[in-house]
Amino acid sequence: MNNHPFHLVDYSPWPLTGSIGALTFVSGMVMMFHKYMYNLFIMGTLLLIFTMIQWWRDISRESTFQGFHTNVVVKGLKIGMILFIVSEILFFVSFFWGFFHSSLSPVMEIGMLWPPLGIKPFNPMQIPLLNTMILLCSGITITWSHHSLIEGKHSECLISMVITVSLGIYFTVLQAYEYYEAPFCISDSIYGSCFFMSTGFHGIHVIIGTTFIFICFMRQLKFHFSSIHHFGFEAAAWYWHFVDVVWLFLYMSIYWWGS
Repeated sequence: MNNHPFHLVDYSPWPLTGSIGALTFVSGMVMMFHKYMYNLFIMGTLLLIFTMIQWWRDISRESTFQGFHTNVVVKGLKIGMILFIVSEILFFVSFFWGFFHSSLSPVMEIGMLWPPLGIKPFNPMQIPLLNTMILLCSGITITWSHHSLIEGKHSECLISMVITVSLGIYFTVLQAYEYYEAPFCISDSIYGSCFFMSTGFHGIHVIIGTTFIFICFMRQLKFHFSSIHHFGFEAAAWYWHFVDVVWLFLYMSIYWWGS
């Protein structure tokens, strides 16, 4: 037995396989973009998925069956998640900075206009508004799920998580359709770059958050969470609320004000 409340993790191969998978994935993306070769990209994707499944399995075991996640460990995990979300906020701040720098003082190369000449922006009252309502509703359902978990309402927690995941998938499908119908591309001046980089990275975060909540749904089916010990789900809820708030800023600045 240890005489301290901390968790000293065992040796694990997953950081190594994850690093190799990330390197293979990015290299495969380069090959896919430039030479239309998909083999390396598929290998990297499969390796990352394999690593995530195994690593999440180990952490689930540590937090439930092995009892390693003491109050002190959970406190450290909470601080780590908060710092991670702060770093993500600063990541998106850089995109907003670039957008407002270019839009508030448009240069001569884009006609000193915003949106630049020849760019037809999206109507903020159509798909962007629908996506805003979808994410706001998903924020309500994930909060419902959290309160149901605290109150020990197992079935309500599962139902609300299914609704949240469904709304996340619905958002992703609508954004993909919006990209497919877009009258401009990422190489169309600074407007296209700002639009697709900011909304695209947000879309990736929505996919990650949807996966996060789906994993929590699978764990809740196996009764891994209790009313007082459920930080895995709490972290997913925090992340989802962060995704919601970022989208509100994206909608107000890029879709509404920027158009």
